[in-house]
Amino acid sequence: MELLLNSEFNNVRVPKGFDKVYKDECIYSFRTPETDEGLYVGLSSFVGLSRQYLTLHHRKTAEQLYVLISRKEKPAPPPPETAEEPPAKKPVRLAIGVDGGFDGGIKKVEYEETYCLVILPEFATIPLPNTLIPQNIQDSVAGILAVPSASKQQAIATWEGDKKSVSRYAETLVQLDNGVKVPPSGWKCDECDLTTHLWMNLTDGSVHCGRHYFDGSGGNNHAMEYYEKTRYPLVVKLGTITPNGGADVFSYAEDEMVEDPLLSQHLAHFGINVASMSKTENTITELEIEMNMRIGEWTIIQEAGKELVPLYGPGYTGLRNLGNSCYMNAVMQVVFSLPVFARRYYDHAESVFMSAPPGAGSVGDFEVQMSKLACGLLSGLYSQKPLSQSDEDKDKPKEQHGIPPQMFKAMIGRGHPEFGTSRQQDAQEFFLYLLESIDKNQRLHPDTINPADCFKYKVEERLQCCKTSKVRYTNHEEKLLQLPVPMDMATNKEDVNTWEEKKKLLEANKQRINQEEVVRARVPFKACLDCFAAETTVQLKTNAQAKKRSYFETFPEYLIVQMNRFTVKEDWTPIKYDVLIDVPEELDVSHLRGKGLQPGEQLLPDDDAVVIDEGMVSQLAGMGFDLEGCKKAVYFTHNQGVEAAMNWVLEHMGDEDFATPLSPKKMSSVPASKPMPSEDSIAMVMSLGFSMEQSIAALQNTDNNIERAADWLYNHPDEVVAMEVHTQQQQRAEPVSDGSGRYSLLGFVSHMGTSATCGHYVCHIKKEGRWIIYNDTKVAISEAPPREMAYLYFYKRDLPLC
Repeated sequence: MELLLNSEFNNVRVPKGFDKVYKDECIYSFRTPETDEGLYVGLSSFVGLSRQYLTLHHRKTAEQLYVLISRKEKPAPPPPETAEEPPAKKPVRLAIGVDGGFDGGIKKVEYEETYCLVILPEFATIPLPNTLIPQNIQDSVAGILAVPSASKQQAIATWEGDKKSVSRYAETLVQLDNGVKVPPSGWKCDECDLTTHLWMNLTDGSVHCGRHYFDGSGGNNHAMEYYEKTRYPLVVKLGTITPNGGADVFSYAEDEMVEDPLLSQHLAHFGINVASMSKTENTITELEIEMNMRIGEWTIIQEAGKELVPLYGPGYTGLRNLGNSCYMNAVMQVVFSLPVFARRYYDHAESVFMSAPPGAGSVGDFEVQMSKLACGLLSGLYSQKPLSQSDEDKDKPKEQHGIPPQMFKAMIGRGHPEFGTSRQQDAQEFFLYLLESIDKNQRLHPDTINPADCFKYKVEERLQCCKTSKVRYTNHEEKLLQLPVPMDMATNKEDVNTWEEKKKLLEANKQRINQEEVVRARVPFKACLDCFAAETTVQLKTNAQAKKRSYFETFPEYLIVQMNRFTVKEDWTPIKYDVLIDVPEELDVSHLRGKGLQPGEQLLPDDDAVVIDEGMVSQLAGMGFDLEGCKKAVYFTHNQGVEAAMNWVLEHMGDEDFATPLSPKKMSSVPASKPMPSEDSIAMVMSLGFSMEQSIAALQNTDNNIERAADWLYNHPDEVVAMEVHTQQQQRAEPVSDGSGRYSLLGFVSHMGTSATCGHYVCHIKKEGRWIIYNDTKVAISEAPPREMAYLYFYKRDLPLC
């Protein structure tokens, strides 16, 4: 205390509204206030630190005062002897670990918190509260303890999928004065005898049954048929109305669930008093959850119903689901099982932490958060086997708590329109975005290995003119192999057709479908792989036809294969192929290696450039983009692959002429996405000490405004540094890896659900000769790896035989 009273601590701050307080976990590790040592939070930086990294932070920042937060679990009170255990709450939101969602297997506990003031470098401690402490220090501690943590602020807006837009018909809805009064219960469809799944039209008070679902549940489509006759837009689901005015409202005109801010008023028109109503039926979201959980693939992929043996230790640490982060969890588990990622981010983690930006700067630093996650997954510190269990629980598998990748998710998603939200995402898109982020970060660290390189390979494209037989060879880089699923090549078509007929009969008779009887199409993997090298027809600028084939020019160290299970129907509704594919554990693609220009072949002249690749156009159009825009994307990216064309589409889909027909004569070259600044403007920015590349980038990002360009450069130091080393890095860039075309399967990511925007992801990884399932926090030995149903496959190149 004497040390504290006789010292000056002018840098102590009280958190303001814009300050973030990281008091849930250490910025370098996953230590929390619940761990034995507690968590130290700086009274100036507001960052949390474990005891292991406290001295490091002190040396970097000279920060001396910290509040030590210790949180101990309170013993659970014994349940009353006569009380029955209440039934588990059913999830009502398509999220995990959030209010109303799936609980993720984490039990609810209560904690007792204690606080101490810690002074460095002496490590003197003063228990809190203490009125003898200077008031500014008391205020700082009180502020830190009172404000929501940074992670909680991040989670406040979780699960944006629950947000509905206000119907454009709500404010001006016309309600008929037809004398209809709807009772508070005892409803029945006006067209049939159904008394459940009923919707009341808010225009005339009529009551009809809802849609008929694929599994035999639901209604008889009478509400939708009534809308088609009357065009009355809004309906409310009877049985979902609650006293606070909540209910399911659907707009047939807008074809989506909507909000009706005047719902209580609209219901009162037909004699319904919301204050007296109670919820008696499942909401649409609840029905959707139940339907997803009934789908057979959920049981198969999660290996539900099996007593799986849990695993603990290095490499067997689970990741907590942050509400919708299963896509990220599955991908990160697989990539960190690769030795190259361990070498890059785990083996040198301590040196990364030592050189990291001080304080809160480490929270958003790519190197720090990748290394932190690597340590969390690979060290084994957070997946230790429990020492003992109660007699009651000793025969039950103990599921680990796992680590919450909150800081990593906030860092990797920062500024991204999708991964920065709390919506479900596509695992393949996240994987590519991760590699893109790694490549970008490597520009700041050109002397370190780039782990993303292990996935890169070159594709050789051979073009032969049908008229002259002349050829052209080009190549481009890819990071994964996308394979379509040719459903017409199914080997059990008769069985599938028989099942489809039976399914239609069940649906017509309103009978429930038994998921165990479902017959899935079986498509050979070879049929999918053959599509990669299949011959396609393209058109040259001379209007002559040409044949095009794709081959591997190089084979990557790790080959990632994506099965394109997702597509869209004719009405652009996204669907997923429920299909089994016999993907092999041992894969040989050596026969797909390109041979380059052969003796006797004559090259096409440069004027005969390719206009469009119809195969690529078809893939893009299948994702729901305008056909003419897809043609332009393939044309302007010179057939460099679907990924390049997709990026062009995303950048230009807002252009006025995006959907206008392609006119090759007017577009003989790839247009610049942004106009080139004038030489005078570039020279003026360069006179400030910046390079030509930096000056051009700044002007292009500021509409060629010289003053704003200078500000942009000063406010984007990371990008400036990245551009400084980019040219140097390109000059010494090594060619992509190459080797044998023989591979062994080491892991796969599976998706459960009806589309990429909903459902759940898990992964299976082969370690020590056995398959392991990683289902968020559940890490266990797999009994039946669902290899035929996966979405992304990770293959490792075999070493050559000596």
